[in-house]
Amino acid sequence: MARRLIEGDESALEPFIEVFQRKVFHYTLMMCGHRDDAEEVAQDTLMKVFENFRQLREPEHVKTWVFRIARNACYMKRRKSVYAPDRELSLEELMPSWKQDGQGRKLEIADWRALPEDCVISGELQQKLREAILELPEIYRAAILLRDMEELSTTETAQVLEVTEDVVKTRLHRARLAVRKKLDEHLRHIGSVA
Repeated sequence: MARRLIEGDESALEPFIEVFQRKVFHYTLMMCGHRDDAEEVAQDTLMKVFENFRQLREPEHVKTWVFRIARNACYMKRRKSVYAPDRELSLEELMPSWKQDGQGRKLEIADWRALPEDCVISGELQQKLREAILELPEIYRAAILLRDMEELSTTETAQVLEVTEDVVKTRLHRARLAVRKKLDEHLRHIGSVA
């Protein structure tokens, strides 16, 4: 599709929009944290993509190019948004806790096997997952969204974020630990209520 668009084939425009519109909106929603901002950023992103399509030198990397434009637009919007949080939580505040026992340090996590079915069915856990991702500092949120939600490779994610693959791996690991901690807290709460 990208190659066809570069060559001026307008029939590729609609399929391109169908592929990227939902993906870009989902990414911007999770990065911006507010629907109004996300809609504006997604629309701006797609406009910038089409305005600059002829500048795309490697059509096979169109996905990383589109998400790089979306990432930059999200950062710019977040700086100016009335919905931006007063303060970003540090990663340390979101990390799981460790407990010391006679055999060394152990990561404290809830028993997820005892998860009540109605919690999963109701979507409550999905909402907690979304909230946990939204609480992450931007650099970690971007890494987990691109790798785990948009399923970009580590290499592609590094290209979008303009960092090395090792940095992506580190950020992704820390983001996953922080999300796990939030989900663990929620599951422990459910377990104590049940």
